[in-house]
Amino acid sequence: MKKIASIIGFCVLGICSAWGQKAPRFKVIALYENGGHHIEYSRAAKVWLDKLAADSNFTIDYIQNTDKIDDAFLANYQLFIQLDYAPYGWKEKAVTAFQNYIEQGKGGWIGFHHATLLGEFDGYPMWQWFSKFMGDTRYKNYIATFVKAKVNVEDKAHPVMKGVSPAFIVEKEEFYTYEKSMRPNVHVLASVDESTYVPNSDIKMGDHPVIWTNPNYKARNIYIFMGHSPVLFESRDYTTLFSNAIFWAAGR
Repeated sequence: MKKIASIIGFCVLGICSAWGQKAPRFKVIALYENGGHHIEYSRAAKVWLDKLAADSNFTIDYIQNTDKIDDAFLANYQLFIQLDYAPYGWKEKAVTAFQNYIEQGKGGWIGFHHATLLGEFDGYPMWQWFSKFMGDTRYKNYIATFVKAKVNVEDKAHPVMKGVSPAFIVEKEEFYTYEKSMRPNVHVLASVDESTYVPNSDIKMGDHPVIWTNPNYKARNIYIFMGHSPVLFESRDYTTLFSNAIFWAAGR
């Protein structure tokens, strides 16, 4: 009898323990570069994301290429984070699945930095659909020597800007320029003030959005240019922005 009672008690304890574990609020897939110039940012992002996921009860998986991406794979996730991964060289099935995911609103999307390296690179043609998704523009140049600059929030009422300073400093970034501003085709949330570059640079584009969302697609989406240096994760404004973007894009 004692043995049976012990077994029953163990089973009840196991069930109670299972009930006490909340199901994850949502699942995230993060596509990141595991090498090159952005590896230190990716490593810092992974540490920060893993802690946020544990503290906020969501799960996050990581992939380093697009081999696994298809409709069935993406169906497992409510948010796709393109963490410094360029929009070229993707598997054909991944291209189709990603476009379906965004156009049909199957989940949300956050893109960083390298996601707007739009053009012809490494023998690949420009992904025309992705260019349109990013506001019908293409990459032109970048500040290879890096600068410090002030970013001005333009839409303070947007949920991703809650708790973010109206203007904040980015300590180190290689700001891209584009052949034309994407502003006519997207909703700009923030722009960089090129007059604040330290040191000064001649590589400028005038109207220079750095955070935007494209309301012409069903998926909640946001692009955040800043994403090269791991020092970004020392900024409260940056981590607040990143965290807000996750919960907004995931619909939570």
